[in-house]
Amino acid sequence: MILLYELQKRLANLRPTTTIVTTPTGARYVERSKSSDSDDATAKSPEQLEARQYGFVVDTKPDSVPACILSEFLYLGSQDAVTAENAIKYKLTHVLSVGIETPNVELPTTVKCKHLPCLDLPETDLLHYVLPVAIDFIEEVHAVKGCVLVHCNAGVSRSSSVVIGYLMQRRDMCFEEAYNLVKSWRPCIQPNAGFMQQLKKFHNTEAK
Repeated sequence: MILLYELQKRLANLRPTTTIVTTPTGARYVERSKSSDSDDATAKSPEQLEARQYGFVVDTKPDSVPACILSEFLYLGSQDAVTAENAIKYKLTHVLSVGIETPNVELPTTVKCKHLPCLDLPETDLLHYVLPVAIDFIEEVHAVKGCVLVHCNAGVSRSSSVVIGYLMQRRDMCFEEAYNLVKSWRPCIQPNAGFMQQLKKFHNTEAK
């Protein structure tokens, strides 16, 4: 009972606070905490403020320029990079779509496309079900002196993980070397936490 009394006493001495809340749509309002002696019936509704355009930064610019990871052979990008113009400009012979279907665009008939299912979730088994297929596909392209674009939705997590894994296995790079190389050419990459852990484990497996 003494502890409960002390807690109630401290609660009574707490000062009300004011917080400005911005919603994803840009609506803004002032939210005030209730004092200890106020009740729901007398509490004031949130005070509306002048709205802003958005509550977050929206990037509407297409991400259509792929990053060249290995000269004239291996490119990394988002789905926006899958265009007929890029296929011609970068002499693409293959497209590897990781996690999403290849965008429905009219690519040259000589371009071979492969869809590799992969959810961008930390628990997705990258090592056993994604990397082996992806690495073999990329290496087949290299064997015929082709040029491949690896992409996912945003070119941030899934496709970058595939490229990093390829560099580790087929270019004898450790995780840090492969990650830093890909990051240097496409700064926005960020494999999810689960993929990062698996790639580091992949490094240890490859080193044995």
